[in-house]
Amino acid sequence: MRRRDEVLVGTTIIASLAAIIFGALYLSKASLWTSTEIRVARFRTTGGLGVGAPVNLRGVRVGRVNVIRLGEQNLVEVDLQINQDAVASGILPERPGVIAASASLFGEWEARLIDLDLPPDDANVLADLSLVIESSDDGAWPGATLPDIGELTAQASRIAGNITDISDRVTTVLDDEAVGELQQSISDFANTVQNINALAEQQRDVFGTVSQNVERTSDLLADAAMRLQLTLARVDSATSEGELSTIMANTATISTDAAAMLGDLGSIVGVVRANEATIGRLFAGADTVLAKLETGRGTAGLLLSDSALYQEATLAITELRSLIADIQANPRKYFKFSVF
Repeated sequence: MRRRDEVLVGTTIIASLAAIIFGALYLSKASLWTSTEIRVARFRTTGGLGVGAPVNLRGVRVGRVNVIRLGEQNLVEVDLQINQDAVASGILPERPGVIAASASLFGEWEARLIDLDLPPDDANVLADLSLVIESSDDGAWPGATLPDIGELTAQASRIAGNITDISDRVTTVLDDEAVGELQQSISDFANTVQNINALAEQQRDVFGTVSQNVERTSDLLADAAMRLQLTLARVDSATSEGELSTIMANTATISTDAAAMLGDLGSIVGVVRANEATIGRLFAGADTVLAKLETGRGTAGLLLSDSALYQEATLAITELRSLIADIQANPRKYFKFSVF
């Protein structure tokens, strides 16, 4: 009888241990017959992610968290145990990333695999992923962490409290007197709007006149621009045909000649200044001679003022002509020729 009880107790203990081990394996969703591969992911912080947490891809479990440890550069390294079937099937993204997020309201966390080519639209997540990518150069998967539901709930609670306080303050401020003042302010604002409308009606004609003036000015500017364009076209045409270059060359030549002429004139002025006294004496002497000639003084003056000289000269020329004529008519009278 005692032997039978001992066997029954031993069998019960062994069955209980087997049930505990099987339950632990079932609850951890681990498989002893499935081969796995280890992939390293790096996080700035992992939040509530723990060892044994599931690794999901689009809601399907493909592995579990194996090890969590502190790494270099103040980052957290997480070893992800990925099922070989998931790796071999090619369902993993080409550029995978990991997001640690709360899986339920009871504090359970999971590691979600994402495609870095299609990142989530969350600025905080993108910042965490970029930080890890810049810090990792060994092929580790970048990771980011979403806020815990508890944190979100606490923030929502604080926001709700702040809204309640604001509502109480608004209720306290908006009493009957404040409402009356607000109504009066609205009425004054309406009157101001009416006055502005009346002023706008009065100024509409002025604005119309100004618009017409602006339009005429615009037409004048367009005409001036067209004339300027024609002038520039003519200048461009003259430039292309070489006329402007010829004009510039001629202008340069004229400038050179003018500079040379100014140099010569300067030299002449210098000579004149050097002989200024002599020229003055010459002009004075010429003035004296002209004065004597004009008054008939001196030999030249007498010759110019006395008509007898003219008559004597005329008479002498007449006699000279008669003598030449007589010589031509009677050469023997004046000349004798002898051969021997």
